[in-house]
Amino acid sequence: MSETGSLSSSAHSFVCVIIYWGFLFSNFANARGLDSLLQHLPQLGAFNNIFESRIVLNVEDYGAKGDGIKDDTKVFGHVWDVACSSKAKEARIIIPDGSRCLVRPISLAGPCISKVTLMISGSIVAPRNPDVWHGNDTHKWLYFHGVNHLTVEGGGTIDGMGKEWWASSCKIDPKNPCRHAPTAITFHRCNNLVVKNLMIVNGQQMQIAFTTCDGVAVSRLGVFAPAGSPNTDGIHISASTNVEVKDSTIRTGDDCISIVSNSSKVKIRTIVCGPGHGISIGSLGKTGSCDQVYDVSVRGAFLSNTENGLRIKTWQGGSGFVSNVKFEDVLMENVSNPIIIDQYYCDSSKSCANKTCAVNVENISYVNIKGTSASKEAITFACSDVSPCEGLYLEDVQLVSATGGITTSFCWEAKGSTSGIVYPPPCYSFCASFINQITSSIPHLQAI
Repeated sequence: MSETGSLSSSAHSFVCVIIYWGFLFSNFANARGLDSLLQHLPQLGAFNNIFESRIVLNVEDYGAKGDGIKDDTKVFGHVWDVACSSKAKEARIIIPDGSRCLVRPISLAGPCISKVTLMISGSIVAPRNPDVWHGNDTHKWLYFHGVNHLTVEGGGTIDGMGKEWWASSCKIDPKNPCRHAPTAITFHRCNNLVVKNLMIVNGQQMQIAFTTCDGVAVSRLGVFAPAGSPNTDGIHISASTNVEVKDSTIRTGDDCISIVSNSSKVKIRTIVCGPGHGISIGSLGKTGSCDQVYDVSVRGAFLSNTENGLRIKTWQGGSGFVSNVKFEDVLMENVSNPIIIDQYYCDSSKSCANKTCAVNVENISYVNIKGTSASKEAITFACSDVSPCEGLYLEDVQLVSATGGITTSFCWEAKGSTSGIVYPPPCYSFCASFINQITSSIPHLQAI
């Protein structure tokens, strides 16, 4: 076909299209059909989602009562499935302000097509009665797994209603059988996760746990449980990497933050802790396990009336290492065991037998740690006979007695160095390799 013929054909097609759309528009306009079509477009869900950048799903629009009495589990699960399968760029689930959704143990699974945001402006509450878990996994309540690019926020509250669980704990009453209570919120294999601006209260056991996650940003959380509630760790980090926790207040019956088993690149910033058991790495090495925790930075924390301060705890008989950990700019008030490494940890009613292997502890720094100690022994380095602590470093540490007495330090198989004023005076032995490493960058180093 000639070029002229081709152009003529194209022009003819274009004219036909114009005439056709003109005809449709004329008919719609005369019958107000265009308005009618536009009104019906929102009902074409699958078609419409292709063009929407975000869909918003309010649980009350799907039948949630939100009165804290009627079970909203099925509605919540259904809304999650709709959001997760949506083809929109973002699906937003809304728990509205004033709503109190009662949710039983639930698994919220990915992968999701869209980025899901769970906006909790009201509350999600657990059942009061532990019997609800009969036949379910008692390790979990709200269980998010395999969901990437998830955001959970909204200014609302997640309430684990843990009172009945605590009362039946063998740690509260030894006559009770020891059973595992649920972690209130678990994020498992969730990468590029954001959790912010929430209250998490009264978890049945651990309040919030991150397991096998990569890329976690946690901020502006309030995590609260009574001081006497057993095993209610505030934020638990396990087998996860690239985790940042900041600008949060944690008051619980166990560790404010615990970092365990094969976690790395963890940053803790601007934390208020207490009551509780402080900020802990471990326990590690239980039942001979091999655990690795490294590249951990804690900077900016206020610990008040906690049972421990900055703690590393390992069982005898394990393997692996804790390495490259820095605690910096920490203020303490009436804290027992402000600085402690315990390689003889034994959380058992029976004594633990001595073992011939241990988790290595090395390159641990404490810089600008100040405040008052509730115990006479403010610094404790109880390290392993078979694997002594190496590369310990204290700089500008001042821990005085909360009651006006003196404070002391205790060392066993510990090697390290100091700089600046350190009180109580440290007691570990000189570590030549570590001194040679840092003298070039830190002036006026005092070896001990």
